[in-house]
Amino acid sequence: MVTGGFAARARMGAGRVLVVAGVGLPSADVATLILLRHARSAANGAGTLAGRTAGVGLDDAGAAQAAGLPERLAGVPVERIVVSPLQRCRETVAGLARVRGLTPVVEEALTEVDYGEWTGRKLSELVEEPLWKVVQQHPSAVVFPGGEGLAQVQARAVAAVRAVDRSLPVDAVWVACTHGDVIKSVLADALGLHLDAFQRIVVDPCSVSVVRYTETRPFVLRVNDTGGDVSGLLPPREAASDAVVGGSTGSGGA
Repeated sequence: MVTGGFAARARMGAGRVLVVAGVGLPSADVATLILLRHARSAANGAGTLAGRTAGVGLDDAGAAQAAGLPERLAGVPVERIVVSPLQRCRETVAGLARVRGLTPVVEEALTEVDYGEWTGRKLSELVEEPLWKVVQQHPSAVVFPGGEGLAQVQARAVAAVRAVDRSLPVDAVWVACTHGDVIKSVLADALGLHLDAFQRIVVDPCSVSVVRYTETRPFVLRVNDTGGDVSGLLPPREAASDAVVGGSTGSGGA
């Protein structure tokens, strides 16, 4: 694998510029992001908050989920695979990367939340902690003891995916394999939700959620999709940054 560091380059202004009558304007280039949560891990099965613990791989159910990814994404021309540095994410995309002949790019900014002192503890124990209620109802205020805040997580993750998105060719489709709370924070941003509402979003192991960024707004095309064929997420031939008044026609547009 190679290391990306896209978040660190976000300040470099990687966005494309269209010159019209001597004025530089952002172009309407559109890329499509597949947010892939890692497949089920041994910690998921044990009801443990793995956090950044090293050596946490997929369990048998997770290995089966990962093995099905190449078929699920068979109709999607994936341009790049970006992955959290943690083992469970790397194992999830290994088969897909091999089939596509791609080398996953490790992005540190997409790593798991640093849960600090909560790391490695049973979820059944954590629900008794006073902070648990805050995590559920006011996550934007949460800083895990000895760890990081959820607002920090959202900031780094959104910066990273937007930087990668701007670096890709027009109409590219790319995969970011990362973690549940990280994905939920990116989806909340794309949906225009306050971080305090992100617990309303469900992201299951090996699910895909799809965001298409345009010059004026992101479009959220799928959330927590655990089904088979996802070819419907392919970018339309003429992608627009305007929403369809009255709702999508179902023909592959926004």
